[in-house]
Amino acid sequence: MGSFHFHFFIASLFCFFSYIVSQQPYTGSTTADCTITHNSTGNLGYFCNTPNRTCHSFLTFRSRFPFNSVSSISALLGSDPSELSRVNSVHASATFPPEKLVLVPITCSCSGPFLQSNVSFTTRAGDNYFTIANETLQGLSTCQSLISQNPNISVTRIKGGERILVPLRCACLTKNQIDMGFNYLLSYLIVFGDTVSQITERFEPFGADTGITLEANELQPESFINPFTTLLIPLKTEPSSTGMKEPSPSPPPPPPSLPISPPPASKRTWVYVLVAVVGGVVLAAAIGAVVFFMCVRKRKKKTEQTTTEISYSFESTEKPSEKKLDGESSSFTLESISSAVQSVKAYSFKELQDATDNFSSTHLIKGSVYHGTINGDSAAIKKMNGDVSKQINLLNKTNHSNLIRLSGVCFDEGHWYLVFEYAAKGPLSDWIDSNGSSDDKFLTWTQRIQIAVDVATGLNYLHSFTNPPHVHKDLKMDNILLDGDFRGKISNFSNARSAGWEEGEFTLTMHIVGTRGYMAPEYLENGLVSTKLDVYSFGILIIEMLTGKEVSELHRKENLQLSELLEKVLDEKDGKEYLNHLMDPSLEGNFPIELVVPMMSIAYQCLNKDPSHRPSMDEIVQSLCRILSSSLSWELSNTSV
Repeated sequence: MGSFHFHFFIASLFCFFSYIVSQQPYTGSTTADCTITHNSTGNLGYFCNTPNRTCHSFLTFRSRFPFNSVSSISALLGSDPSELSRVNSVHASATFPPEKLVLVPITCSCSGPFLQSNVSFTTRAGDNYFTIANETLQGLSTCQSLISQNPNISVTRIKGGERILVPLRCACLTKNQIDMGFNYLLSYLIVFGDTVSQITERFEPFGADTGITLEANELQPESFINPFTTLLIPLKTEPSSTGMKEPSPSPPPPPPSLPISPPPASKRTWVYVLVAVVGGVVLAAAIGAVVFFMCVRKRKKKTEQTTTEISYSFESTEKPSEKKLDGESSSFTLESISSAVQSVKAYSFKELQDATDNFSSTHLIKGSVYHGTINGDSAAIKKMNGDVSKQINLLNKTNHSNLIRLSGVCFDEGHWYLVFEYAAKGPLSDWIDSNGSSDDKFLTWTQRIQIAVDVATGLNYLHSFTNPPHVHKDLKMDNILLDGDFRGKISNFSNARSAGWEEGEFTLTMHIVGTRGYMAPEYLENGLVSTKLDVYSFGILIIEMLTGKEVSELHRKENLQLSELLEKVLDEKDGKEYLNHLMDPSLEGNFPIELVVPMMSIAYQCLNKDPSHRPSMDEIVQSLCRILSSSLSWELSNTSV
């Protein structure tokens, strides 16, 4: 019996290795079988068989009302609206003509065994998983994956207004594709009449190749492809709407014909039969391997638990009154944490020691955050105490380019270590210097507006596209990190918590946490928690980014309340002159004064004492995108002069 297990284990390893280096299987018509998962075909998602667990990739989407504008498509698919408008060469406030093929840039990540980009979707009355996958999303998800990701929501009876998690079909490059010089994978939505060669021809300017596309999808030249499914297209350069070729006209469909008898068997037929048999054997072995490993893992886990039950409960820093009002407990077990971090790696403490030279002071970034190098990639490693379960749970189910990404966790001797993507340029506060003492760190007007768009887009994702909606509760310059391209990423979710579903809903807390000066009055005075807390903080952030001064310093220097200061700024007669006095001196007057006024107007609306009168982050994103577009035009005209 031991010999059998050994040989079976070796065979399983062989099958598993073959799976790791394989391409992605094309799903075909099985996506319509909502009651059958067809897991081996990849209907639940493209397999995570790539060297990179996260990557930049692209989707296609056809403009259809109500998803026919930059803002609505980016909101639906979790894309950065400024990036979407850039690759499609349109204004940030543009509306696309019907059936226009839109390129959608996204971040794709491994989630368990599958690659996907997770977004939230609010259902409408009459929706079902099939219509959401194939009508609303046009095939960018499957009903099987929607059912799998939302086990608590009835398959047959979806109520309007429910939030569901939607895994979008995206993928990262395999090692073979990277070695061949490819840099992106595009998930193309197939429509009636499409062929692989016609689709690939459209993307030839970006390095697409028919043979490579067939290989990437495990297809043969004569294979039929179905509408409402996706085709992966490896690209060498970033796609853009201006570079795409117009599709070649499709040949007319052949006339219907009567069934004919099959031709006599040939040698080639026997080859196909042999390939099918071998493929079946390999597939059966692979399934056997998975079952084998699951059984071994389950047996091992059971043995470990009988030896010692591993659980850990941290002392709560919350007051009893908050626990009662929030309905959340700080007690948790390591097992519950491990089940929540399926898409992140569990690092050993030794790996983190090696990455940081045993947490040496030369690797210290700030506080308890260290810079490390893991497998050649930079990472930020944060040592934490206390209950991190809510923060890990939130970060584990978010996937957005403007939220700092959690890539791994480690637990050692009572301490948690969270491994994040590394933001090369550090916190925004390092670049907005109120004392003007840092000559080597400077942000242009357009960079500041882009960062404002990034932060607003990230908050909009938290408020409208996480399940349930979340409030950050501590938005400030220190918690905005900048990557190597000066793109903003919201970090530090230690105070984040869930919020009400509906606009205007709020909950109560007696535990006031955050940074004074950024906290909304209704929160400070009455403990009211809603998404409008972040809107208020965002208004403060705008003022500090434009003036280069903390609001406390502005108040002291100008001897005015913020509301009075903004009213003075927005005064039609003397406002512009006063603005020039307020603006960050490091800009040296190099900014479009006509665009500063609408920025300050947004801040003024955000700081309204009545939270119901503050704009939503979606409205703010749309306004900022228009200002960013005008800023880019202003910058271009100034450069050309």
